[in-house]
Amino acid sequence: MRPIEARLEDAAKKIRETSFRRNKGLGNEVGYYIFDYPAALELTVREWVRYLQGKISIAVDGFELIVFDLYDIMVSLLEKEDFMEQCFKFEQKHGMDHIIKSIGRMLRLSDDAGLIVEYIRERTPENSVVFLTGVGKCYPILRSHKVMNNLHQILDSVPVVMLYPGKYDGQELVLFGSVKDDNYYRAFRLVD
Repeated sequence: MRPIEARLEDAAKKIRETSFRRNKGLGNEVGYYIFDYPAALELTVREWVRYLQGKISIAVDGFELIVFDLYDIMVSLLEKEDFMEQCFKFEQKHGMDHIIKSIGRMLRLSDDAGLIVEYIRERTPENSVVFLTGVGKCYPILRSHKVMNNLHQILDSVPVVMLYPGKYDGQELVLFGSVKDDNYYRAFRLVD
């Protein structure tokens, strides 16, 4: 993999391209992309996202960069439903698998109109590029493939880029170097 600085620079150039923001990928597919990076560089990528978000403006660039941290969304939705305290108790009593299933049901993660997907859809203006962050912070409670696949069904007007702390080979994701996500992604690599 090329140095992260070069890949981040290429990613910034790519999202500024008019053809990218027309939201059509190869074969006229809806524009869903993955920017993968070594998990050890998480803080570097977070800093770059903050920098880029502050630098891009609709007045100068013709679009907004909208960043959704999946972990922050998940926690805020759980707090809104007064479910956080219950989660702590359930985990102590029943274990992590029970929590994963309970949160999945509560957030309707398997539904096309799940709470996280609706949250993103409602807050995504036209003329924007969406970045999804916080993937590693959510694991294993929230699986990124569920969010991406469900978003793919209802959000097709703007490009979506998932920043992924692992490896993406164009078909499967590997998180933290060893946890394989055996789900197929309908997404393109943002840059090599």
